[in-house]
Amino acid sequence: MGSFVKRREFGVKFAYDWDALVEASSISKGLVCDQVARAQSGHLGTALGCSAIGAALFGYLLRFNPLEPSWLNRDRFILSCGHASAFLYAWLHLAGYGLSLDDLKNFRQAHSKTPGHPEFGVTDGVECTTGPLGQGIGNAVGFAISGKKLEAVCNGDEEKIFNYNVVCLCGDGCLQEGVASEACSLAGHLKLDNLILIYDRNNVTIDGALSRSQSEDVEKKFEAYEFEIDTIDGSSVEQVVASYAKLVSSKNGQPKILIADTTIGDSIDEVAGTSKAHGEGGAKFIKSAKAKLGLPDTDFFVSEKVRNFFEERLRERIGEYNSWRRIFDAWSEDNPKLRKILLKSDSDDICEKLRNFEYDDSAEGVSTRVANGEIMQFLAKCDPLMVTASADLFSSTKNYLDDCGDFSANDRCGRNVEFGVREHAMGTVLNGICYDGIFNMSCATFLVFSDYMRAAIRLASMAKLHALYIFTHDSIAVGKDGPTHQPVETLASLRCVPNLYVMRPADCEELIGVWIAYYSRKNSPFAFILSRQDLPILRKDGTNRTEVLRGAYVIHREKSKLRCIVIATGSELSIAIGVAKKFDDVRVVSMPCMELFDEQEDDFKESILPRACENRVAIEAGVAMPWYKYVGVDGKCVCVDKFGFSGSEGDLYIANGLTIANLTCQLSIFI
Repeated sequence: MGSFVKRREFGVKFAYDWDALVEASSISKGLVCDQVARAQSGHLGTALGCSAIGAALFGYLLRFNPLEPSWLNRDRFILSCGHASAFLYAWLHLAGYGLSLDDLKNFRQAHSKTPGHPEFGVTDGVECTTGPLGQGIGNAVGFAISGKKLEAVCNGDEEKIFNYNVVCLCGDGCLQEGVASEACSLAGHLKLDNLILIYDRNNVTIDGALSRSQSEDVEKKFEAYEFEIDTIDGSSVEQVVASYAKLVSSKNGQPKILIADTTIGDSIDEVAGTSKAHGEGGAKFIKSAKAKLGLPDTDFFVSEKVRNFFEERLRERIGEYNSWRRIFDAWSEDNPKLRKILLKSDSDDICEKLRNFEYDDSAEGVSTRVANGEIMQFLAKCDPLMVTASADLFSSTKNYLDDCGDFSANDRCGRNVEFGVREHAMGTVLNGICYDGIFNMSCATFLVFSDYMRAAIRLASMAKLHALYIFTHDSIAVGKDGPTHQPVETLASLRCVPNLYVMRPADCEELIGVWIAYYSRKNSPFAFILSRQDLPILRKDGTNRTEVLRGAYVIHREKSKLRCIVIATGSELSIAIGVAKKFDDVRVVSMPCMELFDEQEDDFKESILPRACENRVAIEAGVAMPWYKYVGVDGKCVCVDKFGFSGSEGDLYIANGLTIANLTCQLSIFI
């Protein structure tokens, strides 16, 4: 055993053994083969081709402590090419993360710690849920932004409490997805020099050679993105170590890309270098591959030498963590307020302040996007971890935090992130910041453009991230911009996403309750659906702020025996109330969040929507599909099941029957 140079600031010397690292690379190939062969499913190609990269990172370069997997100053490793999950599981096992050989044997089995693609919250050491290609790259950019902001908030001139790097392993397919280009362009602009992409360039995709679909010069592309670039033989542990060390020590304001030329399916001669290495097709040849690697014909074999090496590395990593912890504890004593902020222990205080928030109610009405901007200015003073972003629409979405600065290469404390016209990147970068779990992050665009963010929203919901999407211009009231900007079907599509709380408040009072819900629930993403047009304030006694938390409530109660229930949200709620006032036996229910209402106990649901009243009408400026579960097959939906046209807001509401006069007539016939 030898010794390496001092590691960063903490002065811990690491033992290393090049022979053990090389052997570990071969051992990992055996573990990968055995996982895929046992499951008869999975991806061998990248997992085998990147074995030397794994040995260098997990055996040598990355800073982490498996016994404290959420250590704030750990290096973050993201496997963007999530189909190569067997690679990650093999290295997490060797590194000491508590992922046992039995867990590896359960690869891709129901309810295991080793699912087909890495899933956040299932396996220690998995930083984010990856599967759809390119998403992990955007996540990594989000982690890097979070890291730079954390440094700016907490580090002093002398003590560097936080200085972690973000390492993302990606492949050809990841870089072909458009979201990767959006995210990398932004990373270069923001000079995120704590970001290191490792590009596994094996030049093969599922359908064959990469040359069938791509001929660009990747180096020149990343040069244009302002990345620092190094190209190596990815099968050499020593070259990976040398290149990584060179790049990570270069704090020149450039993100890094280490281009590693590899062979897909390396060591399985029958499929290596071909598209046949994708999937499990090479598993039938693993016996000869193990012989070539010098491994015994034993399933899930780990040599004593490699086991001892990683046990020693674990002790060294614990030592580095303990050294950092002593410095952090001393810093915490000197900075108790900052430490409290990092622990996010003030959510209850923020909710209480929201309950007592006073806004300017002199106007007869205000759009919920404008009201939201006013609330966010207030919250920015209460919540120093609030950060927000927009896709070149701050002036329209109204979520810009005044006097809080723009996050940039020159101002890491800035709390507004300018994404430019990059909605897809914005969604996946937002997820990365939320995975890091430090900042309360939101982003905004028009509701119709949420489709660009669909993959990121879906993954945030799957991973139970505390993400916030602010979607404005929510209906046909967008008007003269025409049908391309009128999201008639979009609201319903968001309501289809499991674990996403879609909130469409009817006025600024309900909106305050929506914000209380966001701060009260930490394990779900939220989508706020806000109006461009002014909406009347329907009730000013503050009760809405609490009632919203149960998803639905009675806002207008019948004066005689109940004969009909009208359910509405957002801008249509005031229309519903206007209609109900023409009758004595009509109840109006505001339902700003279907998901919250569906979670309530049966007795509460019965009190709002009594089963005995079968005459039910839903009113919303969107497609009718989600409403039938509340109005029933005999109920009526006055909704918008067709695309709009270019015209005034009034023209569109009249054309779709969303007027008090029309609805009064229809209700008279219906009941």
